[in-house]
Amino acid sequence: MTSSQNPDISLAHWYAARQRSTPVPDSAPGAGMKVAIQGELGSFSYEAALKLVPDAVIVPCSLSADVFAAVAEGIVDAAVVPIENSLAGSVSEHFDLLLAHDVRVQRETLLRIRHNLIVLPGVQIDEIERVFSHPVALAQCRSYLARHAKMDACAFYDTAGSVKQLIALQDRHAAAIASQAAEGFYGGHILEAGIEDNPENYTRFFLVRRAADSIADPQANKISLAFSSENRPGKLVAALSGFGALGANMTKIESRPVHGKPWEYYFYIDCQVSSPEIADAILAALEPHCAMVKELGRYQEADRL
Repeated sequence: MTSSQNPDISLAHWYAARQRSTPVPDSAPGAGMKVAIQGELGSFSYEAALKLVPDAVIVPCSLSADVFAAVAEGIVDAAVVPIENSLAGSVSEHFDLLLAHDVRVQRETLLRIRHNLIVLPGVQIDEIERVFSHPVALAQCRSYLARHAKMDACAFYDTAGSVKQLIALQDRHAAAIASQAAEGFYGGHILEAGIEDNPENYTRFFLVRRAADSIADPQANKISLAFSSENRPGKLVAALSGFGALGANMTKIESRPVHGKPWEYYFYIDCQVSSPEIADAILAALEPHCAMVKELGRYQEADRL
């Protein structure tokens, strides 16, 4: 029996192979720093990494935890991770990992997310029975998939990984949803381009380095930080009240649960600042009201696309 005749068995072996958590060194060409990403070469994270570090050696990892561990342990020089999508919202796991590791955000960039239906060369649309991609990508193409009821949506660990699998299995009854870069990288064919429901689809990515290796940017106009405060009346309001008084513009606030302490939260904030002194003043203003304050990074705000 061929793999295309029984995709469930093939996928089981595929997932088992992907659970190896050791980063693959020097997997993509480049002369610069080693940059870890979660997912495969040709993914949106791959595109963002090359946008931030054009001569990077890209190191793909299976899990986000592997990406941060590779940075913290010095296996790679940096990592590029998605932190927020304009439609799907925040990548909560990456907030937790930023807090858990001694790393700093160095830069950010925005990437337009354009989804494409990718098949083996020569495959026609009426042959497709299954469409593989990351769950977020599938959700962002819900209307397209609804118009093609014959296609079953199948969640996969990575957009580019779904193309890699498609080519490896040579399954003419399957397709993948991924970037144009993935199509070119693995030799697939874009059958339909721009199949996402909403064209206003952007992802914000962070370039992250070990705190010891981070370099201060004199042009930084944005700060990311995390803090926790006591769960008592007025404490959170008091912690936040100083931002406006200092002339800082809070652009994002996110809460995440403190593990092991039900109904207690960490708060993550992005804030526009006009000088390093204001960034320092924000951190100082938080200290009296917070049990913990951690600076996650200072960097230049990405240009709006």
